[in-house]
Amino acid sequence: MSPAAPAASPAEFIRTNLRLEPARGFPHIRLYTPHPGSGLRRLEDETRAAPYWAYVWSGGAALARHISEHPSTVTGRTVLDLGSGCGIVAITAAQAGATTAFATDLDRYALAATALNAAANEVDVAILPGLDPLPRVDLVLAGDVFYDASAARQSALLLDRFRGAGIPVLVGDPGRKHLPLPRMTLLASYHVPEFGGATVPAAVYAWRP
Repeated sequence: MSPAAPAASPAEFIRTNLRLEPARGFPHIRLYTPHPGSGLRRLEDETRAAPYWAYVWSGGAALARHISEHPSTVTGRTVLDLGSGCGIVAITAAQAGATTAFATDLDRYALAATALNAAANEVDVAILPGLDPLPRVDLVLAGDVFYDASAARQSALLLDRFRGAGIPVLVGDPGRKHLPLPRMTLLASYHVPEFGGATVPAAVYAWRP
């Protein structure tokens, strides 16, 4: 059977072609998960964008683990999941008692995935299609936003805008090449699942102004 063609909308494609399954390393969270027949390669060819949103990446997994183990990080606070991808960070924050969990991403498929995954876990996540003006939040959670040189430059500028507005920022990352460690204060380290089935070390940092 050939892979299914991309649907008319991101949400329809995800519901039709991905399976709702427990997330690896987070069995209490269900996510729309790809399988060999999901047609992600065909989707990537048509959209010219890699489907990062279909997977849990290690930086986001570290943030989710940190929130699960330290729920006071988000309880009673308004938080923003920056570069939400599949939405696991926003979902975990909502489960841990965040007053409001916002999520944003540049990829419209990521926004759809986050909304669908939040609904599947019966939590409310508010989707933000953009950040102009900056939302009024108490905390920013940024997982896997330093994945290449261009993203690192843009992410650093954006995180500085939040810090300039007096908003603390936590970053989750496995120590990628473009992670600006001089701007980081290490808070915690974890071994977490990564795309491809491996378990890798990743850390949570506070972003310094």
